[in-house]
Amino acid sequence: MDGVTLKEKKFNRLITAISIIVPVTVAILFNVKIPNVERLGFLPPIYASINGLTALLLLMALWAIKTSKRKLHQNLMTTCIALSLLFLVMYIAYHITSESTVYGGEGSIRYFYYVILFSHIALSIVIIPLVLKTYARAYLGKFEAHRKLARITFPIWFYVATTGVVVYLMISPYYPS
Repeated sequence: MDGVTLKEKKFNRLITAISIIVPVTVAILFNVKIPNVERLGFLPPIYASINGLTALLLLMALWAIKTSKRKLHQNLMTTCIALSLLFLVMYIAYHITSESTVYGGEGSIRYFYYVILFSHIALSIVIIPLVLKTYARAYLGKFEAHRKLARITFPIWFYVATTGVVVYLMISPYYPS
């Protein structure tokens, strides 16, 4: 077994663990409320902005690789991963200090909101291993495998980032003051 194959196996085990631990931890912490802590109500517009910035940087990274700017592409993608991690920390911090906000829209817009919300949540779970595997393939120099997986990863990640902004914009009028 060569070094890259062994490294890839180690990455895959780590990616599998992270892909299970993160959604399970978020689900558990979503139901935890820290008592007597000031609500972090200022976080949702910040982490929605992080989602928007991530979507923009994903587009820039796509442009960078299409124009053979590999180092810029790599830096942008690394930044997108860091922003996603920052989003996750802020999202958890908000939800362990605040009650969930109920969407107050009525009629067909309500159904639209929930379709967007549920697809956003489901795909935000799916995107974790996709992003990590895509990144690992590039890190390991397996660029053809990286490109192949990136064609799947990019649109899903872009959807998750943009729908995060849409969900925020739709629910923001219903946040407590």
